[in-house]
Amino acid sequence: MNFDYSEEQQLLADTLKRFLATDYTFDARTKIIASTAGYSEDMWAALANMGLLGVPFDTEYGGFGGSAVDVMVVMEAIGEGLVVEPYLATVGLGGQFVARGGTKAQQQRILPALVQGQTKLALAQTEREARYDLQHVATRARRAGDGWVLDGEKCAVIHGGCADLLVVSARTAGHPTDARGISLFLVERDLPGVTMQEYRTIDNLHAVDIKFSSTPVPAEALIGPEGDGLTLIEEVVDYATALLCAEAVGAIRYANDATLAYLKSRRQFGVPIGSFQALQHRMVDMFISYEQGRSMACLACVKVDTADAAERQRAVSAAKIKIADACRHVSQEAVQLHGGMGMTEELKISHTFRRLTMIAQAFGDVDHHLERFAACG
Repeated sequence: MNFDYSEEQQLLADTLKRFLATDYTFDARTKIIASTAGYSEDMWAALANMGLLGVPFDTEYGGFGGSAVDVMVVMEAIGEGLVVEPYLATVGLGGQFVARGGTKAQQQRILPALVQGQTKLALAQTEREARYDLQHVATRARRAGDGWVLDGEKCAVIHGGCADLLVVSARTAGHPTDARGISLFLVERDLPGVTMQEYRTIDNLHAVDIKFSSTPVPAEALIGPEGDGLTLIEEVVDYATALLCAEAVGAIRYANDATLAYLKSRRQFGVPIGSFQALQHRMVDMFISYEQGRSMACLACVKVDTADAAERQRAVSAAKIKIADACRHVSQEAVQLHGGMGMTEELKISHTFRRLTMIAQAFGDVDHHLERFAACG
C-alpha cells in the first residue's frame, strides 16, 4: 500500500504547515488557550478562508468533496501545531452527522454555514455510566405535540461551549443499554432547559457537562430515522477516530523532531548527548513507533471511506491500538530525554505530552479497542 500523499495533498500539507508556523506559533497558542473562549475566532475564520472546513463536504455546499485521507492532511498539521480550535468537533463529528444522516433541508441550512466558518457543532454523546459504550444512552426524548422534549445529562462534550449546534443522542425507546431506540437531534445551545458547566481539560481544550431539563426541540431537529441512530453514531465516531489517529501522527512527528534537535544541541562531557549510542537507540525506537502509527492511521482513513462496517471497525480499532501505544511511548520518551525541562509549561513538548495522553484515551483506550478488534473476527 502506498502511504505517500498525492501532489495536491502534499501541497496542502506544505501550505498549512507554513501558515501554522507563521501565524500559530507556540507563543500565539499560549495566548489563545489563556483566553476566556479557549480558541481564536480569527484563527477559525482563517481556517475557513483557506477552505479547510469544507474539505470533506460536497461541492454543492461549498466544500471540496474530499476523502478522509484529504482530511488526514489537515489533522496531521493540527496535531503538529497543537491547534485548539474545534476542527475535529465540527468537521469530523458534528458536520458528518448532518452530511451523512441529515435531511436535505438540514444540509442546506447547516453545511454552507459550517464551511464558511459561521456555524460550529459538537457531539453530545458521552454519559457518566457509559464509558466507551456508544449504545449506552440514558438521556430521554419524548414526543410533545409536533416536536420532542429532552431530559438527561451529557458529560465531557469537547468544544460544546462554543458550539452553535449540538448533535445529541437521546433514547426514544427501550432501556439505556439497548441497541435500538437511540435517536439523534440537532439542538441549539441557547434553548430553554439547556445548562452547561464548562471546564478546561488537561490538554488545554474546553469541554462542558450539559443538562437537559424539559428542553423542547422541533420535529425537524431529528437526524435520520427515529430509534435507529446507533449505526450512524458508530460510523461517524469511527470516522472521527481515524482523524484523531492522524492528529496523533502530527503530534508524534513534532515530538520526535523536537527531541532529536535537543539531543543534537544539549552537550554533556563536552559532546552532544545525541552522540551517545544508548540515546540513539531510543530515538530509533521512537521513529519506528511514528512510522507504524502513521501507516495504521493511513489505513484507517482509507477504510472509513471504502469498507463495510465490520472491516471499518477492525481497521479503526487496529489503528487506535497502535496509535495509543505510540502516543504513550513517544510522549514519555520525549519528556524523559528532555530532562526536567520537558515538564515545564514554557516548553511545547510538555503540551504535546498532554495532548498525546488524551488522544490515547479518546474514543476508546487500548483495552476497549482490543476487545472490539477481537469481536470483529
